[in-house]
Amino acid sequence: MKALKLAVAEPSAILRCGIIAVLRRLPAPDVDILEIADISQLTVQLSRHRPDVLVVNPASLGFCTPQQLRVQTGCEGLRCIALQMSVTDAATLNAYDDVLSVYDPVETLREKIMQPVGDAPREERQEPLSAREREIVVCIVKGMTNKQIADALCISTHTVITHRRNIVAKLQIHSPAGLTIYAIVNKLVDLSDIRDTIAEI
Repeated sequence: MKALKLAVAEPSAILRCGIIAVLRRLPAPDVDILEIADISQLTVQLSRHRPDVLVVNPASLGFCTPQQLRVQTGCEGLRCIALQMSVTDAATLNAYDDVLSVYDPVETLREKIMQPVGDAPREERQEPLSAREREIVVCIVKGMTNKQIADALCISTHTVITHRRNIVAKLQIHSPAGLTIYAIVNKLVDLSDIRDTIAEI
């Protein structure tokens, strides 16, 4: 099997080396990893090495979109994965093939990185949340317990737990912090509504 060519573009040595260290320990096919610490050299490095996948923080690219990057470098089949470390506008994230949160577990990182090039983009794969599931997400990020959510929505605790499992399955977000980022980015909650909860995470 041909080795996957992966570029990790991140100015922070701690984050860049951390991601690469995790990838090298995964039981996965061969991966050739290109480290890009200097974002000003990103297009040059991509044009020279022509990776299959790029992991990059959208904030590092400024106003450059993944599609513009593909055109500039000639890497038409490049899968661009956003490395989300803070609240990022949903429209910005939608331009990427997938999104990795710093709160994602290792297995999620492996699945997203190793997804075959050419698979359906993230927007088409992800099932939308139902109205009830969105209500429960809001309750979760406000720090409510399963019982409090059940009482507030007039449903059983068992139903709340079932909804929570479905939310995790659809979003592949496994932590309260990650869910909080999702809720803010998708405008389900306002920062002023959950300041106390954020301080506790």
